[in-house]
Amino acid sequence: MARTYIDLHTHSTASDGSDSPEELVRLAKKGNVTTLALTDHDTVAGVEEAMETGKELGVEVIAGCELGVKTEFGEIHLLGLWLDPKAPKLQSIMSELRGYRAERNKIIVEKLQTLGMNITYEEVLEAAGDGSVGRPHIAQVLVNKKYFKSVKKVFEDMLCDGGKAYVPKKVLDPIEGVKLLKEEGATVSWAHMCIHRQSTEYLSDTIATLKPHGLDALEAYHSEHGAASTRLVVELAAIHGLALTGGSDYHGAVKPNITLGRGKGGLYVPHSVLDNLKELRRKQGLPV
Repeated sequence: MARTYIDLHTHSTASDGSDSPEELVRLAKKGNVTTLALTDHDTVAGVEEAMETGKELGVEVIAGCELGVKTEFGEIHLLGLWLDPKAPKLQSIMSELRGYRAERNKIIVEKLQTLGMNITYEEVLEAAGDGSVGRPHIAQVLVNKKYFKSVKKVFEDMLCDGGKAYVPKKVLDPIEGVKLLKEEGATVSWAHMCIHRQSTEYLSDTIATLKPHGLDALEAYHSEHGAASTRLVVELAAIHGLALTGGSDYHGAVKPNITLGRGKGGLYVPHSVLDNLKELRRKQGLPV
């Protein structure tokens, strides 16, 4: 019997991925990914399309999103799984964040123009197509125009914190983010918590701060987590009494080295992770 996979962290054209929600679920079916969570940035716009396709193909699709929240040491991301995509408060706040994101993208383009680069916002819109416009689309235009050799290089030199065209995001603080997701019935997990190489003390202190407000889980299995990082997150989850989550953080062509369900090739999210999350929700009186 072919090995099956679960992937609880993915992105579509509803935010900064390259595959539509329908294409993403069809790819999951083809790749033996039996359970998929669509967790686009600050939006649930693609969830219904993904869920409809999942019903058609027999792929379990979990409604989710990924919220960026700001700490004194930088931004961290929270995954909300099994949330209600029609929740009005969540939709309203996400709409506000997306509105700021659009203005931010325009300011970034203006900064790049000031730096002597021939780029227009119309070109960025064209690169995004029907998807939500994001920094990857700005980067792609610059690569297409031969200003840079790779999207990664654009981010390093221009778009990341400290880059010449960097513009800060408007985001919630961590407690606000956790509370918002919990209000909408979500299971909340701290995503890819080791990628910024913060100290173990900082990670543990942040967990202790967020748990009383509803933090449920930590993302141990992730494409950018090596074996040591995964072990650390598993240990922290055990210490703080939290569940585990895992996913590839698939973006399609935006991150071509990451495969749905498999990450960079060695990722495998145990099915027990999903079973434990569902059991947790049942104990909390929440639907699965």
